[in-house]
Formats: sequence, C-alpha cells, structure tokens
Amino acid sequence: MNRALLAVAYLCMLAFSSATVYFQETFDDDGWTSRWVKSKSKEAEGTQGVWDISHGKYFNDETKDRGLHTSQDAKFYQITAAFPKGSFSNKGKDLVVQYSVKHEQKIDCGGGYVKILPSGIDQENFNGDSTYNIMFGPDICGSSTKKTHLIFTYKGKNHLIKKEIKAESDEWTHLYTLILKPDNTYKVLIDSKEVASGSLKDDWDMLLPKQIKDPQAKKPADWDDRKSIPDPTDKKPEGWDSIPAEIPDPNAKKPEDWDNELDGEWEAPLIDNPEYKGEWQPKLIDNPNYKGEWIHPLIANPDYVDDDNLYLFNDNKFVGIEVWQVKAGTIFDNFIVTDDVAEAEKFAALTKATQEGEKKAFEADEAERKAREAETAKADSIGHEDHDDHDHGKDEL
Repeated sequence: MNRALLAVAYLCMLAFSSATVYFQETFDDDGWTSRWVKSKSKEAEGTQGVWDISHGKYFNDETKDRGLHTSQDAKFYQITAAFPKGSFSNKGKDLVVQYSVKHEQKIDCGGGYVKILPSGIDQENFNGDSTYNIMFGPDICGSSTKKTHLIFTYKGKNHLIKKEIKAESDEWTHLYTLILKPDNTYKVLIDSKEVASGSLKDDWDMLLPKQIKDPQAKKPADWDDRKSIPDPTDKKPEGWDSIPAEIPDPNAKKPEDWDNELDGEWEAPLIDNPEYKGEWQPKLIDNPNYKGEWIHPLIANPDYVDDDNLYLFNDNKFVGIEVWQVKAGTIFDNFIVTDDVAEAEKFAALTKATQEGEKKAFEADEAERKAREAETAKADSIGHEDHDDHDHGKDEL
C-alpha cells in the first residue's frame, strides 16, 4: 500500500476513533440507582413523585425494555445523572441527545422532556429553577398542547424555538433525537424521521435583529392609507332620525288587577322597533387618494452582534429529567449523548426492537381477547338456544 493510501486509511481510523459517547443508559441492571440521583426538592411539600423501573404492559425483552418510570399521579419528577467522564464541551463537534419516551398511561397532561445541565448543579435539590443548557422533548397537555420543546440557554436566558414541533401522545414508545451542529444548524428526529431542522440564528431570538425600523423615519402627514372613505355625495334619507329604537309592545295588555291609583298609569313595556335602522352611515367608496400601506423603512441595527457560537456549550456535565405529570406512567429509556450521529443511529436499534416487540405483544393480547369474547358469545348463544328448547318443550306439554 502506498503512502497516500496509508494516509487516507489513517485519517479514516482517526475519524472513527474520535467518536465519543459521553453518556449511555439503558437501565438493564440494578446499578442505575448509583448512577442517578433523585431530587428531594419537593419532599417537604409532599409533591415529590416516586421513580421506579418498569418495562410496561407490552414489551419486547423483559430486561432490555426496562426504563425509568413515573409511578404516582399529580407529582413532580426530578432526577439527574452525571456524565461518567465529567464535563465536556461540544466545541467544533456535533452534539446528539437521544432517548425514548413511552406514555403508556395515554398521558393527558405532563412532560416527557430531558435537560442537559452544566456543572454546579445540586443534584439532591435539582428543580425547575436549576440552570440548564438544553431542554428537549415532548410536552402534552390536553388537545391544545402537543409539542416537542427545544430550548437553548444563551447568555443566561432561556430561548424557546419559534417553530411548533409536533410530539407523539399515544401509548407507544417513541425515540426523540436532537442533532446540534457546529455550523449553528439543528435537526429534530422522531422515530429516526426528521420532523424539524433549520438555523439557530433564524429559528430562535438569541441574537438581536439585524435590521430595525428607522427611528428617524415618520409617515408623511399627507399619507392617506384609507382604502375606503364615506361617499361625500350620499345623503341621509328624510325621516331617518324620527324612527325610535324602541316602541311599546302592541301585544301587551294591562293586568286585570292593575290599580291606577296604587300602581300609577299603566304603560306597555318597550320592545325593539323592527323599523329602526340604527345610526345612519354614508356608504363607502374607494378612496381616490389611497397610497397603500406605509412601510416603515429599515436600517442596520447598530446593536446587532453576530455570534457563530450559538451552538456552543463549554460545560455539559449532567442529564436530567424535571417534569410534572397529572397522570403518571411514562417510561424513559435508551439515553445516549454523543458527538457522533452514527453512534446514535446504531443505538436507536434498541428502541426499534422495543417498538416492534410491544406492537406484537399488543396484537397477541388483542387476538386472545377477541378469542375470549368469541367463546363467551358462543356460550351465551348455546345457552340461549337451550333455554328456548326448554321453553318449547313446556309448551308441548
């Protein structure tokens, strides 16, 4: 092999070996309790939910499909795990955050998102006010809120994406993937299919606008932006204002027991006058002086500062879940945080196996249920026939 080929092979090996998995969790062993720290922030007020491990009702593998499970209704769930190799920076690299969520309870209101957290977090007091770098994942509440959050913290402020990204709300396992790239672009995948992508500069308001309205510009005083005007030749019909808005009810009758001396002179109650046409307004015509809508001219924003490091988080140390759930039963599983999309794609095979297995288990359960119902219906039918035969015999006697 010549030197050029050797160099190419070396570079390929170097690129392959440079992939880093910062965090990986499948909850396949009981050691998860030593890797994850449950928050106590809501214990005093009695709203701290209890985490346990479950594979749910339908699953593919009893061990591989185990995940972190919310077990109590109307509770907060707060838990974190540190990255084994400590804090890392995603400078110049892809950052991939991927995990699966299963709302087996057919969630009506609750979160299923995760957070990437910096150093300095008090894990035992982790809560909704704790600083985070990224918040990503589904949030469901009724029929109006079914979205996938994607929030980045920039210069101490949390910035929500301006797009609406869908979220899955059924009872099956779904895989959520965020790919954040050093060119300030991103992708969101659900079940390995892209559902959103774009630029951090365009889809968030982390930067000030490049252009602003010219503060010196003002709409000219003679600028006429009225599309229509009252017809100056239109005249109010004679007698228009003499028609009253209300008239005495012609169908009303004075009560028989009405006493004018005691009750006063009786008057019929008023009703809306069907002849009343309201306040007169002249008809509208096209404005011959209409100049169109005045557009405020823009100028370069003197305060705009570009930043090619919107994607960059120099300190990533924990992954956390911090959600409220009205109805519990969500299962979180198959976490991976890496700088290699290919690693995340390979890891996605675990979730795909789960998805295929739980559907097969459900179908088998449904087939068994329908068979039982058919047997019950058949037995009821036979019993009904026997009853009819018995009654028919009595008639013959």
